[in-house]
Amino acid sequence: MVYMFPTLDFSVYLHFIMISPKQKKILAYSYSSYDALICDGAVRSGKTSLMMWAFVDWAMREFSGQRFGICGKTVDSASKNIIVPFLSMSLAKERYTMRWRRADKVLEVRRGAVTNYFEVFGGKDESSFALIQGRTLAGVLLDEVALMPRSFVEQALTRCSVDGAKLWFSCNPDSPQHWFYLEWIKRHKERNALYLHFEMTDNPGLSQKTLERYQSMFTGVFYDRYIRGLWVVAEGLVYPHFGEQCITDEEPSAGRYYISVDYGTLNPFSAGLWCVTKSGATRIREYYHSGKGTKFQKTDEEYYQELLVLAEGYNVEYVVIDPSAASFITTVFRHGAFRVVKANNDVLDGIRRTAVYLKSGKLKIHRRCKDAIREFGLYRWDEDSTVDKVIKADDHAMDDIRYFCNTILVRHFPVMR
Repeated sequence: MVYMFPTLDFSVYLHFIMISPKQKKILAYSYSSYDALICDGAVRSGKTSLMMWAFVDWAMREFSGQRFGICGKTVDSASKNIIVPFLSMSLAKERYTMRWRRADKVLEVRRGAVTNYFEVFGGKDESSFALIQGRTLAGVLLDEVALMPRSFVEQALTRCSVDGAKLWFSCNPDSPQHWFYLEWIKRHKERNALYLHFEMTDNPGLSQKTLERYQSMFTGVFYDRYIRGLWVVAEGLVYPHFGEQCITDEEPSAGRYYISVDYGTLNPFSAGLWCVTKSGATRIREYYHSGKGTKFQKTDEEYYQELLVLAEGYNVEYVVIDPSAASFITTVFRHGAFRVVKANNDVLDGIRRTAVYLKSGKLKIHRRCKDAIREFGLYRWDEDSTVDKVIKADDHAMDDIRYFCNTILVRHFPVMR
């Protein structure tokens, strides 16, 4: 395949002259006879922003008055990671007149007599396919496609019924048993798709310092996927980096205090008291009770009293609770002593964030929190599963820690992906 830029004017050439040869192939894709473009690999490798530019540039050259889809895991993530960076791109502002209709989730792009509409969709769960159903699209860009349900992706593809439509995929690696890897990446030739695999070094805009910072953030399966760009199985300990360096004998003298709760009746009930400072978070105390292990099942009222004991002497801002624990949430609300936040229960995102905080030293466990320390040494990936899944055993302190990291700590220390 010979890559040509027959209509690329001089200003565009100058803007992208410092990109890598592999990144130039993204720009060339829309001039080729391929039906689809697949870009996978490491984080920060320069895939998404360049794909968005090429996607809009192609749409504005080839069509007018058409609708296109821009899909992320959620509408918010697509807006933040795709739309907002594109709107701030100097070349886009020079070349196009753009209007982001946030309420309608539509980016309107004009150049001369040509106008096209780019509608944003979120592929969060199995019900998301209904959001895009019924649309007629001239093309679709799916960012983080490996995080989307297959039903949503396939619905988006069937919507591309306009003659000349092209497909644009971008993702970080997942399990080698993931349907997208098996159905699209492994079969890219028979699907007439251009497949480009990226490493962080394919982005010439990253300094050595930035490269080293990202390399230091991840461990285990997340290092292999996000830094090395490999489709690998999640196996062994979930947090292989956890060790003595993550355990402390010191308790911060002051900070902001929170409690995280994984609710259980027969299964263990786990709660941790956290102190957050400018340097990170420390689990300073915990409460752990197994109804099955002790053969004594406690009521919601009894667990509430244990929360009061755990919080005694501390000004707790919020209690973060597993959203499925409806009866216990109602009990805590009724007493009115604590403000309750329902936890973000995205398991894989929570595990990834927790791993980053442990590796960076922003998450510490006080030595007195013996049940949390015990579970860190037992919490493992399910190696018999074809999707990323943890073994549901010895995971109750792990769950309440994940709730804390994914709901509270991320607000203090945002984790980039």
